[in-house]
Amino acid sequence: MVTQRLALLVFLTVVNFPFDQGEIISSKPQGVRAAYWPSFTGYPASEIDTSYFSHVYYAFVLPSPTTYALEIMPNDVENLLEFSNASTRWTQSANTMLSIGGGGGGALPGTFSQMASDQYSRTTFINSTIKVARDYNFDGVDLDWEFPSNDNDMSNLGLLFKEWFEAIEYEANVTGRPRLILTSAVYYASNISVDGGPQSYPIEAITQYIDWISPMCFDYHGSWENFTGLHAALYDPNTDLSTDFDIGTWNRAGVPTQKIVMCLPLYGRTWSLADPHVTTVGARTVGTVPGSGLLVYSEVIDFNRENNSTVVFDNTMVSYYSYSGDSWISYDDVRSIELKVRYAQSQALGGYFFWALGQDLDWAISSAASETWLD
Repeated sequence: MVTQRLALLVFLTVVNFPFDQGEIISSKPQGVRAAYWPSFTGYPASEIDTSYFSHVYYAFVLPSPTTYALEIMPNDVENLLEFSNASTRWTQSANTMLSIGGGGGGALPGTFSQMASDQYSRTTFINSTIKVARDYNFDGVDLDWEFPSNDNDMSNLGLLFKEWFEAIEYEANVTGRPRLILTSAVYYASNISVDGGPQSYPIEAITQYIDWISPMCFDYHGSWENFTGLHAALYDPNTDLSTDFDIGTWNRAGVPTQKIVMCLPLYGRTWSLADPHVTTVGARTVGTVPGSGLLVYSEVIDFNRENNSTVVFDNTMVSYYSYSGDSWISYDDVRSIELKVRYAQSQALGGYFFWALGQDLDWAISSAASETWLD
């Protein structure tokens, strides 16, 4: 077994081999209804109700900053085994995805940048993702690089996608196992400005090699601003910060709509109003109470009930906000989620995903989204 595994890893270092570059077929004819399971929150994987999901993402594992192979620490092993074992007991099967990276910041963006800049380190990274995915019985792998920060990063990301797809295609041919699904969480728009001018994602590589991308359509507004805003607005007539506009950038850039899976956040952003009598969108703020800037959906509902909050549905932007005293919260509820899912269907998107499991309240949002999508 050891000899076979070493041989497989050697074979996977060869990236120039024949493979079918035809259209990648989605693994689920009814589209993608996905959610991420944060392994670091303590929410039990065994409690996931997979009747609402076609795909469940394990979040996250990280690459080593020196070798660029996935660095599976003892706590990772424990969490991966919990997730893998739970998946065998789910009452309804779901595809499982191994997500790599996340929004932790720190040295991680630099690690991704260095890894992607060299063919040898890309191969090391790719081989390790395949090995870990197979060791823990995942159906696919997902890259969450937040965010490529320059043109070199974007060019290298395109090379990474190409070589990754080639490797998983080759591994499937060698082993006779189904090909791993390959996806990527991306910035909400196809162009991103982080440390300078705008950079464009490698659209051709995404279209040719990635099963789907997941634009993170949230955090348009937050505690970094001194005014209230709807952090996941579907529409915004005054700015380009909306899901409709940003999903459109991906389609206009050339990504087929069926390869776009839209984010639905299960959390809200919070502010402290400068004047409790001025409660509209755009009102001036002086802090981030309650929740120090963030409350998950279940906490939002509890806060609204306990504080007798005024709840407002913004029909233009398709989002909710609530306020009580000087506390102001932007969030999604059942009605806005249903309308967003209808929007995804009207645009022929590939599906939707939630960040994150454990933040819903009695599956209210997850069930509404699933029922709407399958209706």
